[in-house]
Amino acid sequence: MNRSIKFVLAAVVIGTLALGMRLVQGRQSGVSASAPATAAASATVTALELHDSDLVVARTADLSRTQALSGSVRAVSTSIIKAKVAGELRNLGPREGDSVRAGQVVGDIDATEFELRVQQAVQQAQAARAQLDIAKRQLDNNQALVAQGFISATALDTSVANHAAAQASLQAALAATDLARKAQADTVLKSPINGVVSQRLAQPGERVAVDVRVLEVVDLSRLELEVALPAADAGLLHPGAMAELRVEGLPDPVDAQVVRLNPATQAGTRAVLVYLSLKPAQGLRVGLFARGTVALEQRRVLSVPLSAVRMDDALPYVVLLDGSALRRRTVTTGVHGLVDRIESIEITEGLHGGDRVLRGSLGTVRDGTPARLIAAVH
Repeated sequence: MNRSIKFVLAAVVIGTLALGMRLVQGRQSGVSASAPATAAASATVTALELHDSDLVVARTADLSRTQALSGSVRAVSTSIIKAKVAGELRNLGPREGDSVRAGQVVGDIDATEFELRVQQAVQQAQAARAQLDIAKRQLDNNQALVAQGFISATALDTSVANHAAAQASLQAALAATDLARKAQADTVLKSPINGVVSQRLAQPGERVAVDVRVLEVVDLSRLELEVALPAADAGLLHPGAMAELRVEGLPDPVDAQVVRLNPATQAGTRAVLVYLSLKPAQGLRVGLFARGTVALEQRRVLSVPLSAVRMDDALPYVVLLDGSALRRRTVTTGVHGLVDRIESIEITEGLHGGDRVLRGSLGTVRDGTPARLIAAVH
């Protein structure tokens, strides 16, 4: 009985060993069979398909170096109509947005008091003229008496002095009359320029003092932009330099031209004020905010669009189509500017004319990625 049990146990052990050996052999054969398939799969990598629109070409072109600028639109000619005399504002016609002409009457101040002053000055002048006539007759009489020897020369001198004083009194009275008439004329408010009313600062019935602001008139035919630039950049500017501006509320860019540079710098900031004349455009108004670029200088350089240069590494680089693969190429950059109104950057090292570079809008691409250029389908 013990011998039969031993035989059974030995048979079980031998069967188990045989089964284990078969499993090990099966696994080895499976691994050896899958290895070629994995290698073949890794060898077959799909190339990235590119169109011409996905690439930009490095080329030598005229690059206009630009300077960013911003500021508010203002009128070259602005006039503040003020009250030249004190009194009650009787009429004020134009309102905001109304057009006015140079010399047009826009309002008036109650002139009753000033008319009375004119009458007073006229009467005083008449009295002074009467005194002058008396002094003149007395002088003539005394001159005749001196010639006849009836009075002394001293008495004649007194008559001469009285005549001179009467003449001076008349001149003073006439000047006072002119002043009174001018004050009366100042009660009428006139626009000194052609333009549009931008602010109405007083209302009829108010009593205004001297130099109180009543209306503001702006001339919209000539608009400009005043901007402050660093002295180093302003030194490269000259009258006639062109700029392109984006004005809030306007769909299209507005062309501008540098017309003046302030000869002095601003205290504290050392900035130089630059004035740009704006070309007329529909919807352009005083006070709108504008930003844009002005051309400082022009160079002929090798350049690519600024968006094609990638800055997500320690050094700037581009993704170059090198044969059938995309390669990362470190570049050395120069000045920024515009090439055919496209923001571009100078490449001093790393590229040659004609090199095709991947646009920055296509995102990150691994170095060495296979790629091929396919023709556009029309």
